[in-house]
Amino acid sequence: MRVAVLAAEAVPYSKTGGLGDVAGALPKALRQIGVDAFLITPLYRQTDESLIAHLAIDDLWIEWRGTNYKAQVFYSEANGSPTFLIHAPEMFFRDSIYGYREDYERFAFFNHAAIVLMRHIGNAPDIVHLNDWHCGFAAVEIAKLRRWDSFWQNTRTVFSVHNIAYQGAFGMEELWKLGFGDDFSRHAFSFNGAASAMKAGLADSDMLSTVSKRYGYEIQQTENGYGLDWLLRQRSDRLHGIVNGVDYDVWNPATDAELPAHFDAADLSGKFECKRALLQKFFLPENLDKPIFASVTRLTSQKGFELIQQTVGEILATGAYFIALGSGDKNHEDFLQKLRDYAPQQVGVYKGYNESLAHQIEAGADMFLMPSRFEPCGLNQMYSLRYGTIPIVRAVGGLDDTVENFDRVTGTGNGFKFHDFRADAFLEKIYEALFVYYDKDAWRKLQHNGMTVDNSWENAARKYVQLYQMAKA
Repeated sequence: MRVAVLAAEAVPYSKTGGLGDVAGALPKALRQIGVDAFLITPLYRQTDESLIAHLAIDDLWIEWRGTNYKAQVFYSEANGSPTFLIHAPEMFFRDSIYGYREDYERFAFFNHAAIVLMRHIGNAPDIVHLNDWHCGFAAVEIAKLRRWDSFWQNTRTVFSVHNIAYQGAFGMEELWKLGFGDDFSRHAFSFNGAASAMKAGLADSDMLSTVSKRYGYEIQQTENGYGLDWLLRQRSDRLHGIVNGVDYDVWNPATDAELPAHFDAADLSGKFECKRALLQKFFLPENLDKPIFASVTRLTSQKGFELIQQTVGEILATGAYFIALGSGDKNHEDFLQKLRDYAPQQVGVYKGYNESLAHQIEAGADMFLMPSRFEPCGLNQMYSLRYGTIPIVRAVGGLDDTVENFDRVTGTGNGFKFHDFRADAFLEKIYEALFVYYDKDAWRKLQHNGMTVDNSWENAARKYVQLYQMAKA
């Protein structure tokens, strides 16, 4: 089976969030189980040039808005799979990956360029796997091409929703400029008087997926579907939830190059050294008996950071440490700085994002806080499980799918989760976690449960192959 994965971002070439992690890891995981998978993604100014192997195509001519546009295509295997990076500086060499008025045009171009490229690099793919609204344009274009172009006749599309809140909306009057002026296309894109690339992908793809079973259910409800719940209910027989995987070549405490010491489920001694090093990094007293609560997140309402604000005082009152890495809303950033100033012996803060430090926090912390309002899948809770750091989460989306409440009587479960979006519900689970923390035998059992869960990409990739086979049936 030949599978082309299209994504606006993909690790290690580009990343702003979880989409980048998923798109970078999935093609590699598919190849490891025998699928002929490759990745197509833009080449950004932010892409590390050292990752590029060579120039694959010097003159990829793309008919675009009535003219011929010359792009280049570079090749890499830095993510473990063949990757084609489309180099169109006018579109992608910007100060940031997203955030421009004409983002819809930039990614419509990327989709069209990827379709042109696929004719140059071998047989037509059996599956084109499209990710989020940025790739909704290709779902419509391939559906149209299948009607008359024999090259695409046997190709099927799978469209993955990573976050339905972002829908790629733009004016309907722009459709004809992008090559979607016909009635078929207008029907696919039309949504509440505007055009939506997310809606187009949902409407015209052969199969749909979301990044967790729970999120697949949630987005079919009015309160979580952002206006598209009706379409998802209509196509629910084609919608499947597959939890993202973790790349254990990257996130593995036994081999992680970012850590000062290594450990695994059988020997956790290295975790204490990671905890000591983390306290040193943030200039905090080296009291290894006190628990470290951690947060690595975007400081936004989606992530429920206001619940952390409302409970962190009680956390500190127990004598515990609190360490946070993140950036986002200014009021949340200001709160963290004031908290650090108020309790410099218990609080460590890093404003921004630092991949190496994220690994060190996962390894050195004892508990990880994720009280999200909604969370399509979430990766940090799965990183935490692997690193023996106990997640305390709200039971939404992928958090509900991957975290099971710990039962001290039966010894089952791998974390703690609450349901209502309230500070008292969150705090109740924090206190429950602290109670278990000071029972060393129960805590070791809880850590072992989490560290031995299989959240590997191989497991997820096999489920995607089943989805691909359904699309081809």
